[in-house]
Amino acid sequence: LRDPALSAMADAAQHDGTAGELDSLAETAVLRPLRTGNAFEDTVERLLQMIRLGIVAPGEALPAERDLAARFEVSRDTLREAIRSLADAGYLVSKRGRYGGTFVVDALPPAADAAPPTPAELDDALGLREIIEVGAARAAASRTLTTKERALLRTRLRESAAAELDDHRRLDSRLHITIGELSGLPSLVGLLAENRMRVNGYLDGIPFLIPNLEHSNRQHEVVAAILAGDPDAAGAAMTEHLRGTAALLRGFLS
Repeated sequence: LRDPALSAMADAAQHDGTAGELDSLAETAVLRPLRTGNAFEDTVERLLQMIRLGIVAPGEALPAERDLAARFEVSRDTLREAIRSLADAGYLVSKRGRYGGTFVVDALPPAADAAPPTPAELDDALGLREIIEVGAARAAASRTLTTKERALLRTRLRESAAAELDDHRRLDSRLHITIGELSGLPSLVGLLAENRMRVNGYLDGIPFLIPNLEHSNRQHEVVAAILAGDPDAAGAAMTEHLRGTAALLRGFLS
């Protein structure tokens, strides 16, 4: 089962020859069954994850309702209620006609103000992030990537480096999720996506610093290490990259 509008993975397959087989990892990360009793709330959370992490980009359509309901293992009524609530909140819009469907709005609403994390909560999120993402970088560098996988990684790096300020976090997240996908470990991708949402929520509470964004882009030399098949260099570069962001978060929020 393949959704043409699922993610940037499908976009890359159409536009730059990216491997279609990568779709299965993106699906595993987000389009997996819900496992708790709060079906409505969890469906809203999962849809927001797809939107906020750029798996379905602004202006793109969500997968068909029947497919989303089947993948989440929720009723069509629950899914429609979640979609309707996110439309009311300004994240989604329905379009009629031959090319109709449910689309992510072109300009997402600003993130809601939230209480800052406690030092323990921040340490937990950042510590888990380092374990997951350094491990993902090392695992990706340890694999023999296909030509299409290598092209995808280069594309995601270019997109992130060229991103406008208001779209930087989404495209940066997409790069990091792609690195997770290239690890070849579906369970890791799900953990990475959930942790990334948590850290992005904290980042929404601090100002954008242009020098840090430029430094962040330079530190994506981790991509070069992955392409070179050097796990040690990939892990070291990812560690440096993540610790720069962690220092800012602790400085502003601790």
